[in-house]
Amino acid sequence: MTASSAVESHPTAELQAAINAACDSIAPNWPLDRMIAVNPYWSWVDKPFTEVAHRLARLAGSPMTMSLAYYQQRWQAGKISPQDLQQALAEAETTQNWQPEQLIAALAGEDIEPIPAPLLCDALDSQRNLRNEPAWCDTITHQVAQFCAAYFDNDQADWHPHSDIGLYQSWRATLAHDHSVALLMKTPQIPALAGQMQVEPLAQIDWVLKQLAIPAEQWPDYLQAVMYRVSGWASWCAYKKWQANLIQQSDDSLLHLLAIRVSWEYLVDDNARHAESTWQRWQQQWQQHFHSYHADATRVRLIWQRAHEISYQRQLNQALSQSAVAATCAKPARVQAAFCIDVRSEVIRRHLEAQSEDIQTIGFAGFFGLPVSYTPIGTQIKRPQLPGLLAPMYSLSDSVGSAQTDASIAQQRRKTLQRQSQWLPFNSMPASNFTLVEALGLGYIGKLIKRVLPLHKQADTAPGLSTTRLAQLRPLLNADLEHKLTLAENALIGLGLVGQFGELVLLVGHGSENANNPQRAGLDCGACCGQSGDVNARALAQLLNDKELRQALSQRDIHIPEQTCFVAARHNTTTDELSVLDSADVPKPMQALLAQLQTTFSAAAAAARAERAPQLGLQAKATAPAALAAAFQRRTHDWAQTRPEWGLANNAAFIIAPRQRSRGIKLDGRVFLHEYQSEQDADGSLLAQIMTAPMIVANWINMQYYASTVDNSRYGSGNKTLHNVVGGRMGVFEGNGGDLRIGLALQSLHDGQRWRHQPLRLTVVIDAPQSVIGKVINEQPIVKQLVDNRWLYVARFEQGQLAFFEGNQWLLPY
Repeated sequence: MTASSAVESHPTAELQAAINAACDSIAPNWPLDRMIAVNPYWSWVDKPFTEVAHRLARLAGSPMTMSLAYYQQRWQAGKISPQDLQQALAEAETTQNWQPEQLIAALAGEDIEPIPAPLLCDALDSQRNLRNEPAWCDTITHQVAQFCAAYFDNDQADWHPHSDIGLYQSWRATLAHDHSVALLMKTPQIPALAGQMQVEPLAQIDWVLKQLAIPAEQWPDYLQAVMYRVSGWASWCAYKKWQANLIQQSDDSLLHLLAIRVSWEYLVDDNARHAESTWQRWQQQWQQHFHSYHADATRVRLIWQRAHEISYQRQLNQALSQSAVAATCAKPARVQAAFCIDVRSEVIRRHLEAQSEDIQTIGFAGFFGLPVSYTPIGTQIKRPQLPGLLAPMYSLSDSVGSAQTDASIAQQRRKTLQRQSQWLPFNSMPASNFTLVEALGLGYIGKLIKRVLPLHKQADTAPGLSTTRLAQLRPLLNADLEHKLTLAENALIGLGLVGQFGELVLLVGHGSENANNPQRAGLDCGACCGQSGDVNARALAQLLNDKELRQALSQRDIHIPEQTCFVAARHNTTTDELSVLDSADVPKPMQALLAQLQTTFSAAAAAARAERAPQLGLQAKATAPAALAAAFQRRTHDWAQTRPEWGLANNAAFIIAPRQRSRGIKLDGRVFLHEYQSEQDADGSLLAQIMTAPMIVANWINMQYYASTVDNSRYGSGNKTLHNVVGGRMGVFEGNGGDLRIGLALQSLHDGQRWRHQPLRLTVVIDAPQSVIGKVINEQPIVKQLVDNRWLYVARFEQGQLAFFEGNQWLLPY
């Protein structure tokens, strides 16, 4: 049989299982305009954390802990105590009879970094002079990445390589006529070999495995090792598969990508099998790699990582044990403000509550329970405004209350946007940085100066709409009364607002404000699919102010007082400004209270900025509120600012409890806070919703920051100053090529001197009876996997401290 002969695409069950394992090992990664945090280990959560750590170290060379030097620094500083280390050692699943002294001594010993399982291209590179010759591994990654960028680009490129056929088939056809790699690597046979490859990706994978004589028992390890060489683009393909599954369709891009990367191993094979051949060298390296894997080095790191987590849990236990839950007030607070559970809300909530006992804050998922997509007027954009785990059920649009006026606005905006879009092809031309200014003359210099120098705050407008027109538009929920009623009821139950309502209920969405940042959506609301939560807050406020809806809610035993007014607001997480939205809709009797609240907002924002100032290098201005506010504002429009804010860095815990459990406690912006009243949830159904939705979102955020810190080369996006946007929105390259970079840039985690994010698995603290929490864990498979396999920790309040769930029992470790 020759390579050119056709192979039937009927893989054995063994091969299909190996392919599925490789494809299923990759978690999705959302595009830049919808950048949400994703747990990159999501496909592994059905296995214990420690087992996955060993597997990824062996196959991908990917560490799941920090270096020993990191833990040594924390140990020497006393941040990890002997008690923490002793507890971590007692929990460790190891046959080694280690003593604490041995683990302490290991901190000063050799730190063995994991390396990926070798492929044939590695063996080929090991005999090349890489100082003077390009490496095959780098060349292959670059070729695959550039091709995928062109193939998947629907936003920027004017040409697509055979996009009417499958990814693998398109790559095969292109490579058969592309001599760039052949000339660079001095391998003229590559185009001819490409033309001889199998037409179907499944058949090609089967063929390569046989050509390389890889034993069937090694297929799962081998194919996963291959897939992890292009894990960035694999994550993009996994996203396409995820989106297809949401609408009950399928996508096989991952299979095609695997076939492409496996094919390169065939293309660099010279077919020699003698004792001194490259293939024989590779086989020896493969066997040696797994034989010499330093499992103990990984085990030592894992114990220190657990000690690091225990040290934080001990601090959290001490902080929360100081609080006592107050009895429910007979009279609700005058102002109730619902914020997103986002850790950045913790700081502003604490300072807002400190202004007055008449202010109560509530934590709730930032999409406010509205499973919607949003289409701005005059556009064809359909923007998800809900967690990436879910699919939209309803749509939101804009309206001024008149269909005729809406149509006129939409038409005018389309014309404006069309005129603006005519410059896009010109902007994308080579050297357009120079020709655009030359063509438009000196008049364009003023625009450049305004964009580059943060001289003033930019107007809060949308492209193609005037500020006046924008202020007139309101979100329009396209649903009938019955569906609106259900949405409103569920939102109020989730907020815990079913009995006592204040005079003013604020629904506070949040968003970031920064410039020249391709990853800026990652600083917006993760619960809103990387968008600002304004639209959801405005839509729900409008819904709950509707008199007809309120009357219908009363039939469901939810009675909203006539004087209660729901108002949307926005928390700018970059500047900590709090601003009211659609204030013109607030009834006159409430205007005085709203004006008073604006003063309260300003005081809370000033206090929050003063607390955050040292983290941003602005401590010198911390005692000068006006100067500090101006400095924060300048950061939002400074093109050179690589750290406009720290986002969700240092997140570590999630508290599901009444606010009284944490009110007044300084949690340093590290904790997600979700309101929950167990006495209103006898059957645990609400807790199940929280633990299967917001808690999962928090796990994704926590693990994205974790992975981006412990392995930024694979799960982070490197140096932000070197980023180049791929395909308009798909992601970024670090430099001009290489694999697609996913996760967070180093500047979001490290300040240039030290790590600003401490990688800790999420600690979830729940104020509920043991039986209710245990019921949710045992009845929800994904929750059980996360807890049992230690992808997060679950604790509850017991005897004035935290009891941790361990093997179906609750332990009081402190």
